[in-house]
Amino acid sequence: MRLSCGIVPGPNAPETAVLAEQLGYHRAWFYDSPALYGDVWIAIARALDRTERIGVGTAVLVPSLRHVVTTAAAIGSIEAQAPGRLAVAIGSGFTGRAMFGKPALGWQSVREYVTALRALLRGEEALVDGAVCKLMSPDGVIAKRPIDTPLILAVGGPRALAIASEIGDGIMCAGVITPGVRDAYLLTFGTVLRDGESFASPRVQGAIGPAIAVIYHGAYQAGGAAAVDALPGGPGWRAEIERFPEETRHLYVHEGHIYELTDRDRRHLNPALGAATLTGTVDQLRDRVAAYEAQGVAEIVYAPIGPDVPGELRAMREVVSPTHG
Repeated sequence: MRLSCGIVPGPNAPETAVLAEQLGYHRAWFYDSPALYGDVWIAIARALDRTERIGVGTAVLVPSLRHVVTTAAAIGSIEAQAPGRLAVAIGSGFTGRAMFGKPALGWQSVREYVTALRALLRGEEALVDGAVCKLMSPDGVIAKRPIDTPLILAVGGPRALAIASEIGDGIMCAGVITPGVRDAYLLTFGTVLRDGESFASPRVQGAIGPAIAVIYHGAYQAGGAAAVDALPGGPGWRAEIERFPEETRHLYVHEGHIYELTDRDRRHLNPALGAATLTGTVDQLRDRVAAYEAQGVAEIVYAPIGPDVPGELRAMREVVSPTHG
């Protein structure tokens, strides 16, 4: 099984990618959520300047954030810089749209975007918003067409799987494995427990607390009050978030997303929800990894969090080592 990592686009992203390469991680995936993080393409280009072998990717690109020609040009630019090292995961949007006060895109919109993107990367014309578009870059500006960058589709449920399987070169799942998926990419968070540690230990909370908070954030966005109230600590968290005016509340639901805990999240999250993350002893995690592989996971995209990201990367690599995946 391949082990890759997720990286927040920011000033330290290149150093994290360098370490991931040294540790033998397969690919460094960078998040696309402009209201929360730095620019995904800048982070990727900077990481490629500092590394030699590790793959890079977007996890996940949101179509509505960029015109499809802009995305095609970005892909062509990266392929010219580092041929064959890029993969692009595309999805319907989570925080990348929620932070703008918008719901996820419909999958027909994703299909149209990916179809047009493939045509552009082949060097063909594509009809976009009623107008014919094409990459017209002269030789030597971006990679020569056709460009064969893998396009992986991020799905959140079975209904999206049929479209994603039809138009994508792979399927990425976040947190849980979508039924029916084989050879999946699984984005997950967690930490390796040390002797005597539990989900509630201070170090562990620093490493997985923001991932636990996402459970509340996602439940509220997807299911509203009833969904988050069903979680331990959920009613108190919801009461605080609903003190924000409705027109600006979306800015705060996902505040600190998989990066840091807000005081609001810290007051209400229940450490027991750490069981939903990739957290456990070395033996427990190796059993989990084996179970993931049996369920159809081909690549774990491990996203380290907290004050010691380098230490988290090292510890997880020891679990999913060359002799264990």
